[in-house]
Amino acid sequence: MASSSSPVAAAAAAAAACRFLSPLATASRALHSSPTPPTSRRRLLLSTTIATGMAASSQSEGSVAGAASPCKVIDSHLHVWASPQQAKEGYPYFPGQEAMLRGDSDFLLECMDEAGVDGALIVQPINHMFDHSLVTSVLKKYPSKFIGCCLANPADDGSGIKQLEHLIVQEKYRAVRFNPNLWPSDQKMTNEVGRSLFAKAGELGAPVGIMTMKGIGLYIREIEVLCRDYPATTVILDHMAFCKPPTNDEEEKAFTSFLNLSRFPQISRPRRRDISCGKQAIFSISYRDHGALLQQVYVKFSALFRITRQPYPYEDTAQLLSRVISSYGANRIMWGSDFPFVVPECGYKGAKEAVSHVAGKISVSLSDLEWILGKTVCELFQGAWVAS
Repeated sequence: MASSSSPVAAAAAAAAACRFLSPLATASRALHSSPTPPTSRRRLLLSTTIATGMAASSQSEGSVAGAASPCKVIDSHLHVWASPQQAKEGYPYFPGQEAMLRGDSDFLLECMDEAGVDGALIVQPINHMFDHSLVTSVLKKYPSKFIGCCLANPADDGSGIKQLEHLIVQEKYRAVRFNPNLWPSDQKMTNEVGRSLFAKAGELGAPVGIMTMKGIGLYIREIEVLCRDYPATTVILDHMAFCKPPTNDEEEKAFTSFLNLSRFPQISRPRRRDISCGKQAIFSISYRDHGALLQQVYVKFSALFRITRQPYPYEDTAQLLSRVISSYGANRIMWGSDFPFVVPECGYKGAKEAVSHVAGKISVSLSDLEWILGKTVCELFQGAWVAS
């Protein structure tokens, strides 16, 4: 029995490793069997460092890789919006936010299939502002493929709070995005409406994703106040809080403040679950034991083209990832592509491959890479991405 189990375990480990590394392995074999191709994005990706490093980590993490079912690969951050035809037929763009790139769901599914991505969290795009009808239609059409992140409306009249509750309770939305640029210029996310939205999200078990496009330094105090005052609300920092590899003291200070957000604990976190009963989805919220200390803040290692100073495959982001893993742990980090904006940058498949390449530069274990590529987001949004 012992002699027969070893090859089986090895085969399972190899299969699980290929789940995350097959593009690299396939291309590596091609290099040995065919003439060297012209310099290209793909060739840059085929680093012997990543091949060696990830092969070693797959061996050292054999017990993880040998699990019966490989982990799902989930994209934690992407957008969809109407095609020009759909915009004419009932899903209009917000004035001044007409789409300049193709971002319809058919194109997304093609890209995901090519890249081997199993599911995704769709973030409501600015192209449709607070009209969630297009994204909602996609969520209903592909209930086991996608869940949604709605866009918070910080209107002074409080209408955004009712909309938030409707989208989370009645529709298939599991998170909400705070875009501080949508608040009035003289207001902050910590104003009365912002606090109400943040608290309501916590009550409903919906994490709040925060987009700090103008730099974490402008918003760090607001984020700290919200985390402190509402510890039951989970926070996700989009795109590594838009921190690039620091090049001066000011940037290092901002990046350190981002890392320090990992300190916030969370007690009795509400957890939303979508439970299927036949064809009917049942919404429920459960609470962890009050004595269980959890962590409040998560990070998206996403849109690498936005946080790099180098061309593809964005190797300088390896130093960012190393420090974030040290502060947060891989089980609080999740990969995201930022489709469709990533398509003209490196392609959707290239975005996924870049994560493995960057991880190999700092010898991230296969176990940690599994967390980043899917396990973290699946754990955070329990009950999502299951077969209907």
